[in-house]
Amino acid sequence: MSHEIRTPLNGILGFTHLLQKSELTPRQFDYLGTIEKSADNLLSIINEILDFSKIEAGKLVLDNIPFNLRDLLPDTLTILAPAAHAKQLELVSLVYRDTPLALSGDPLRLRQILTNLVSNAIKFTREGTIVARAMLEDETEEHAQLRISVQDTGIGLSSQDVRALFQAFSQADNSLSRQPGGTGLGLVISKRLIEQMGGEIGVDSTPGEGSEFWISLKLPKAREDKEESLNIPLGGLRAAVLEHHDLARQALEHQLEDCGLQTIVFNNLENLLNGVTAAHETPAAIDLAVLGVTALEISPERLRQHIWDLENLNCKVMVLCPTTEHALFQLAVHDVYTQLQAKPACTRKLQKALSELIAPRAVRADIGPPLSSRAPRVLCVDDNPANLLLVQTLLEDMGAEVVAVEGGYAAVNAVQQEAFDLVLMDMQMPGMDGRQATEAIRTWEAERNQSSLPIVALTAHAMANEKRSLLQSGMDDYLTKPISERQLAQVVLKWTGLALRNPAPERQNEAPEVHVGPLVLDHEEGLRLAAGKADLAADMLAMLLASLDADREAIRVARASQDVHALIERIHRLHGATRYCGVPQLRTACQRAETLLKQNAAHTEEALDDLDKAIIRLESEARVTA
Repeated sequence: MSHEIRTPLNGILGFTHLLQKSELTPRQFDYLGTIEKSADNLLSIINEILDFSKIEAGKLVLDNIPFNLRDLLPDTLTILAPAAHAKQLELVSLVYRDTPLALSGDPLRLRQILTNLVSNAIKFTREGTIVARAMLEDETEEHAQLRISVQDTGIGLSSQDVRALFQAFSQADNSLSRQPGGTGLGLVISKRLIEQMGGEIGVDSTPGEGSEFWISLKLPKAREDKEESLNIPLGGLRAAVLEHHDLARQALEHQLEDCGLQTIVFNNLENLLNGVTAAHETPAAIDLAVLGVTALEISPERLRQHIWDLENLNCKVMVLCPTTEHALFQLAVHDVYTQLQAKPACTRKLQKALSELIAPRAVRADIGPPLSSRAPRVLCVDDNPANLLLVQTLLEDMGAEVVAVEGGYAAVNAVQQEAFDLVLMDMQMPGMDGRQATEAIRTWEAERNQSSLPIVALTAHAMANEKRSLLQSGMDDYLTKPISERQLAQVVLKWTGLALRNPAPERQNEAPEVHVGPLVLDHEEGLRLAAGKADLAADMLAMLLASLDADREAIRVARASQDVHALIERIHRLHGATRYCGVPQLRTACQRAETLLKQNAAHTEEALDDLDKAIIRLESEARVTA
């Protein structure tokens, strides 16, 4: 049912995105933007209703896997930061120092709840601050009682509004529901999820002054992993800090001190520069300046001059700015002595940035220029050439530097020989698969006391047990195929702190002619899956067609020898290739055969026969339309 509902909407969104790349008048572009936002909102509403139905039916199963609270909170805010910064809101993450970080639970559902709370805060706050806090209420040797809250300076709620908030299909009063909203199910779902976790959720609010939504939750403690070392002696180094927002400054000070730095706070840039100058060539010299800025406070041109002055005093600079102003301040960040990071600061990203800024050769000898002045280097790993071609093309079009390799052994070798900011790793590959390659990389890093390289799994399946398995094998995150430009940009931003540029729209005098074929071969779908790039769509289809004879023969041989493992591996590989081509009939046949084989279910032979027929039909159709 969920598939039947979502599929038409995904088509609307996909073709709207494709049409936005064509030549349009300003009015047409605005109309398409409205269509896209409306379809996005409708898809969100449908997802909420489906979640609610699953909860009501008692079908929702929670995960219980280890996670790090200090990653969960800022990662959620990072995704929502552009919406907050577009309204010039300050977004702050505070994890109190006595709070246990290694916990067990369902991090995906917790992130869903936090996303809902923070999104609501952004929606109903016109100016001011949104603060997400995590603190310890009580603990035993095995459990931690946590309070996680989201506080805003928004319009606030009356006691009558509060009573209605957690009821299905209701929002607050009419004045609130006139704001951009949805079903009103978000908070209901959050409440049911928290209750299923054994906790409670509530709100404290005053009309006109803001609201604080809070969660009280008891979670098991997980085994405390050793903190990643920075591979550089930060202890004793001094950092000058400038951040005009009190809570943001407090959070930043704590994060820098947790990294081993001694902080000195200044109230403006001139005083900071004077302080660095006075300490220059003394035992109390300041090694680093961390500047939290906005374009309203200082222009990029003026900031650039201050950066030059600081560099002349052997003081390196880290600039923190709103996500919406990243491109503006990029102009002020120009060499290896400077880093540019998006707000809100995340401890993990700060650690990586500091390691490159303070001693850029200490972590990876060939890391090159700092993150702020170079494109992110991404290693793409997949045994399917068509998959590699698509991901590489999408990333390169958005400004990334990409190295593509086929197979796990090649991935391990590449990581040992070159420096990367991120690895995108396919899971099912012959020889050394994605899990084995990740484990080999983690072992190699541990032997050298080297910081962990973010590794993101690329998987065709996203069931709860598979997600748990991926994270436990050393992966940091996962993406479910087929992969979109937006997903790639988000995961690069999340794990590297770098915002990729939007791909340039295709300029053409007239729209390309699109032939809508039968279900066997759908050129229109292929064009959409290739992000509107006709040449790329044709190349990927050609690569798929070129491999079909070998795939069919390998499946025949494995079937004859009853080698189930080889069958699953080959069909999975073929299934992966179909996800990036307009071949819906073959894709469906692959999915059915692979699923039945894994389940050792009945009708497997019938599914394999159907798959063989689907290959023959596609080859025949391709010859006719060639």
